Amino acid sequence: MALASNHCNGYFLNAIGPCNSVEQKIYINLNDTVPCVRLLNATHQIGCQSSLGGDVGVIHFLESEQNLEYVLTTGNNPPYMVILESHLFNRDVMMKLKNGSSRIAGVAVIKPNSNPVGAFSPHTTCPNENTGVYSESYDPALAHCNGTMWNPNGNGLSYEEFSFPIFSLKDDNGTEVIRQCYMDHNRAVNGSVPVYPLCAMELSSHMSAVTDTVTCMRRSDTSGLSLNPEQVCDPLGNYNVWGATKGLNNSASGHSENETVVIAAARLDSRAFFHGISLGADSGTSGFITLLAAAGALANVTREAPPPRTILYAFFQGESFDYIGSSRMVYDMQGDKFPIDLDNIHSLVEIGQVGLHASEGLWVHTDPVSRRNASIETEVKNLTDIFRSVATSLNISLGEPDVSQPLPPASFQRFLRAQPIPGVVLTDHRTSFTNSFFESMYDNAEYLNLTFPAGLTPEEQFNYVTDTAKVRPSLCHVAHMLYGFLIQTKNPWFEAIVSPEDLPALIGFVISNHSPPQMNSYTWVRGVTPPNATEPAGYCVRSTTRLARAESPAFLLGEFNSSTYSTWSESRWKKINARIFLVAGHDLEMLTLGVGLAVLLVSLLITFFVNAKADFLFSSGREPANATY
Repeated sequence: MALASNHCNGYFLNAIGPCNSVEQKIYINLNDTVPCVRLLNATHQIGCQSSLGGDVGVIHFLESEQNLEYVLTTGNNPPYMVILESHLFNRDVMMKLKNGSSRIAGVAVIKPNSNPVGAFSPHTTCPNENTGVYSESYDPALAHCNGTMWNPNGNGLSYEEFSFPIFSLKDDNGTEVIRQCYMDHNRAVNGSVPVYPLCAMELSSHMSAVTDTVTCMRRSDTSGLSLNPEQVCDPLGNYNVWGATKGLNNSASGHSENETVVIAAARLDSRAFFHGISLGADSGTSGFITLLAAAGALANVTREAPPPRTILYAFFQGESFDYIGSSRMVYDMQGDKFPIDLDNIHSLVEIGQVGLHASEGLWVHTDPVSRRNASIETEVKNLTDIFRSVATSLNISLGEPDVSQPLPPASFQRFLRAQPIPGVVLTDHRTSFTNSFFESMYDNAEYLNLTFPAGLTPEEQFNYVTDTAKVRPSLCHVAHMLYGFLIQTKNPWFEAIVSPEDLPALIGFVISNHSPPQMNSYTWVRGVTPPNATEPAGYCVRSTTRLARAESPAFLLGEFNSSTYSTWSESRWKKINARIFLVAGHDLEMLTLGVGLAVLLVSLLITFFVNAKADFLFSSGREPANATY
């Protein structure tokens, strides 16, 4: 966490130049802070927010869970801004703070530089419980994760509503400044009561939306009678990315005659408790990088010897929030708004969590309900046999769970809700997730053991070749993608292709092909800078990559209370800010107020007196009009 460079408060370690304003002399702004924000669905609001002007509290570093009594009952200077080390950021502590919120102004969590020991997942034990295929109507025995608790470490913290702001702080010099301020002014010594001035923190993260998505979308409706409608929330969404081994006519929609497609899918998104700290190394990134690597390996093969069925690569956004991306693609296929429809799909293969963090093998999951159909069963067996053969050739262990076990949370479930389709989901877990940090800020590069020898520069880290990659050089591209997505987007490989933010172009580069021009998209690739040149040698890549809107059909249909589609929306906000300062005691504040009022009263009396005596005080002696000289 960095400190704003234009402040010169005594605790600022890198002050430059004199202060030019009163505000700069009082406050230290904190950068690299990440807030918890408010999300809404059809029935609830979750997340955090501050009051309109921000919330202020006396800083207290919580040293242990037993120390909670001080901030909740016995402390003399509430409300408190509680600073938590990562090991205390758990459901028990947070719920106690929530229940004692009248004495809590806010919470700041210090994000450690290395992952904690143990497990932490703020998601639920049954992700996307109500929007997958397993419902009372599909198979009551499998509904609500009755068969398998997929995320046993889930504590549901991300789905709680907090009435105070909660921020994440990066553990760096800025955190040390806060800690030193606390030690100097706030920490009780030998049972003594801290005396003013005390070190305080202000957190500002006021959210505009309240109650639920139905309410916030009604208030944001620009077609209403309000003269000045204000957008208070937005539907969660982004873009799906898809491409095929041969061109599909993007100008046509609906059923494509004589076209049979195998969908190879993965999710792009992830989430965490704090807005923006959600790398999803195992939960999302491992899957889509694996699919990208497979697509890249097959690109030349499929160009030279086209497969009997078209492979359609689909990368879905918003899957963490009730399958936004996959449900939108299914909706478009059903409504003839996609180049193919569901009847064109031969089968679906999805790559899930494949980080292999806690296991040595992979597992092929299937749907036990659709397999009761003989034709589906035949195709599913063919798919599993193909995967088993490939795994054997690569010396990878591949297993199949009990045939009665349902699918794990996966985009495939949204296709099955529409109609029976043969398919498999490839993961690194047989039953419950092996990912101890599912949908948390700790699901990062370190969790996948993506580490480097000490002392390497960023460029040296990027070029570092692991022992595994030395044996299998094809894994170098995978290592480069992992480095780019999980550690540093500004790296030579990404910059030679596209800007780091242009994921669709990257996917297009990987699965580029030579389809008819009218069925292609074209992307300008920056390329590398040749020797003795100052500009990169760019070139054009032709591919079938397309973008498709990943926004829940609920918002297209105006069904904001839908139980079929995702209804998640995100509140808008105007100001996100965190700062520390010294706050005076109540007696001093009252004395200052009293002196200020006295000065005001005296000023008013003087003004009244001067005004009343203005003719006398400001008159000048005048000579008689008839005076002569």
